[in-house]
Amino acid sequence: MKDKAKVFIIDDDELITSSLSKLLKNEGYTVQVESEAFHQITAQVESLSPDLVLLDIKLPGRNGIDILEELKGRNIQTPVIMLTSDDSAETAVKCMKLGAADYLTKPFNIDEVRIVIDRIIEKEKIKHEVKYLRKFYAEFFDKEIIAESPVFRDLKTKLEKIARARVPNILITGESGTGKELVARGIHRIMNEEGITGQKPFIAVNCTALPEHLLESELFGFEKGAFTDAKSEKKGILELANEGTILLDEVGDMKLNLQGKILRVLEDRTIRRIGGNKEIPIDVTMIATTNRNLEDAVEKGEFRVDLFYRLNIFSLHVPPLRERREDIPALANYFLASFTESYRNKAIKGISPDTQRMLDSYAWPGNVRELRNVIERIVVLENSEMIMPGHLPKEITGLTPGPEPASKHKFILPDTGLSLEELEKDLIQQALEKAQHNKVLAAKFLKMSYDSLRYQIKKFGLET
Repeated sequence: MKDKAKVFIIDDDELITSSLSKLLKNEGYTVQVESEAFHQITAQVESLSPDLVLLDIKLPGRNGIDILEELKGRNIQTPVIMLTSDDSAETAVKCMKLGAADYLTKPFNIDEVRIVIDRIIEKEKIKHEVKYLRKFYAEFFDKEIIAESPVFRDLKTKLEKIARARVPNILITGESGTGKELVARGIHRIMNEEGITGQKPFIAVNCTALPEHLLESELFGFEKGAFTDAKSEKKGILELANEGTILLDEVGDMKLNLQGKILRVLEDRTIRRIGGNKEIPIDVTMIATTNRNLEDAVEKGEFRVDLFYRLNIFSLHVPPLRERREDIPALANYFLASFTESYRNKAIKGISPDTQRMLDSYAWPGNVRELRNVIERIVVLENSEMIMPGHLPKEITGLTPGPEPASKHKFILPDTGLSLEELEKDLIQQALEKAQHNKVLAAKFLKMSYDSLRYQIKKFGLET
């Protein structure tokens, strides 16, 4: 983002604006400076739409804190770093309370300036990515359905056609954790967007969560006095979902007796409450999901053949994650952006290439749900700038015990000897590549100070 990010410096000190401009341009930022027209500064910020504002507190004829208040009062979301020669805690607290992203005290420590600005720009980048990704799935699905792979794009196309045709009965198959319910919600959402069902209910019921008699009363409802505890009449889920969508989750585990009653609903589009005689017409989209092979269940006598054929007219198969590996990077980065925001983890900014390769090659027996859980756990427990291989569970890395600390490994000098400088240069280059040229992280890999690393980079001509 550096080569595209625009920084707006507002300060009347030419020495300050010159040094900051040079530093930021060298770092790849686009820089705009205002050192005179402070009376119309808010309008300038609105017009320029910078990614970051550096605002001096003491300006000729104006107070920077007043400008900050004005910017926030007009709901300008651009992050603002306050520049001040007053290092008192009172000033800092006041700036932060008014919504400043941070503040820098003059005279500046160049390394501190660089780190603070990089951090805020990266934070804004993550916010924008999260906003984009949320908009993406909100426009199509309720949840994190990402389709980069050909197999999932085909599923998406088929899904849209089925939803827009207002197909009344749909079967969704796939392993646990693949996102069958998300696909079902996507169908319901498209129907709403198309104006077919309007803002109608989506109700999911897990067919394995309740005993048969309770599941039946939940689905069909009951009349007052139908059984001992029936103190008053109760509408069932099928009735409550009228003109909307009902999801029968894991329908393959439903008992045969109840399967027959569901078949009647699909054929007649009417229900009868338990203990009642009245046929109640309903208009619902019935979506059933299962992780079982229903054809095998039919052969074993565990699933009704007539219900299977009624449901299987329009079916969608959600492939396991191992068959849609092109989606893994997009899903991992979506989950990372989402969880870093929700858990307020400001440290983690990305996934290292080595880590991504491990994620891509893993079999993911728990599918998308397992990937989501892995990323969430890392965001909660780790505090590094990048997700590294060592942060992954051992089933993904293939390591049983962790590797011994580097300090326990003895380096064997080859008989032919070597150049210590070349070895040092190679290690620094490897650390920079591993850290994606983040010098702070590279210094941590090498267990050396940031300033020492910068000296070595300059010494060996490794600047980028």
